[in-house]
Amino acid sequence: VWVQSGNTLLANYQGTVPLPAASITKVATSLAALSTFGTDHQFITQIGTTGPIKNGVVQGDLVVQGGEDPMFVWEEAIALGNFLNQKGIKRVTGNLIITDKFYMNFEPNPSKSGTFLKTGLNSRLWTRQVQSAYQTLPPGTPRPQVIIDGSVQVSPATPNNVTPVVRHYSFPLAELLKKMNRFSNNKMAEMVAQSVGGAKVVAQKAALEAGVPQAEIQLINGSGLGEENRISPRAAIAMFFAIQRFLQSQNMTVANVFTIVGKDEGILDKRPIPPLAVVKSGSLNRVSALAGALPTSQGTVWFAIMNSGGDLERFRAEQEVFLQSFVKQRGAVKSEPAELIPLADRKTKTSRSEFLQ
Repeated sequence: VWVQSGNTLLANYQGTVPLPAASITKVATSLAALSTFGTDHQFITQIGTTGPIKNGVVQGDLVVQGGEDPMFVWEEAIALGNFLNQKGIKRVTGNLIITDKFYMNFEPNPSKSGTFLKTGLNSRLWTRQVQSAYQTLPPGTPRPQVIIDGSVQVSPATPNNVTPVVRHYSFPLAELLKKMNRFSNNKMAEMVAQSVGGAKVVAQKAALEAGVPQAEIQLINGSGLGEENRISPRAAIAMFFAIQRFLQSQNMTVANVFTIVGKDEGILDKRPIPPLAVVKSGSLNRVSALAGALPTSQGTVWFAIMNSGGDLERFRAEQEVFLQSFVKQRGAVKSEPAELIPLADRKTKTSRSEFLQ
């Protein structure tokens, strides 16, 4: 346990001991990514052709150069297909060629990702899964039809004769991290960590930014899967502070990248954690961790609780009782303090495509 308010330490039990962190690891991944790329960084996927476009037909291959976008999903493929249709592209006589690091639907295998993309671009091929994703889009969204005659092929290098046609920008990094953390998406976290340089680089950057000894952040991946990922409670809070400092320069807060209990849909929906807390949780079979900011009438309290080696549900219940009693003692708040209010205009930040010809 590590609990502090401002610079005042309120509670510490084995707070400097690195313990199984589960998805608190994603706090380290978030910090390392923000310090590497900045809040507005967008991962770019470039689409090109190996032949001329005549009467809506690409006479050659469609080439996708991946740019490590960790959230290129069905909705992105549908939007890209509609964008290509708007620009008059309706058919490809050649193959769909995938190069570099292209992920779709959190799938690291480029061949599978390419198959997903081919399906998403052509509504005639849509499965029930794509139809479900389409239902979440605004009513009246067109159903794209980009027919690819050939097969999906993975190339180790981009063909020399490619002409760039479309550049697709991911959601900005801050919004990607918010989505990753709300749903604790392990595959997405691993992709973000790899874009930074891998688990060791994430651990080094996170410790440096947080100002804690390297020994207090030990990682084997960027997601938290496996008890070998170890972070001390003190380091968890130091990372939250580092993220808060980083975001303040842009009038943002930790609430722009982590879950606001009671306001943000996600994996914490069913847990009775005090409302308006801004937190990240972590769970493995015998591990439960919870860390973040707890607003009270006596000021914001930052806490990290890491339990391991026992019953997950009992750990969760005890964490919730602890936090509820803490709020009862210090007083609940009806609205977020300024330091925990997310910058509202970030909601308009999204992915987009631009035509290059």
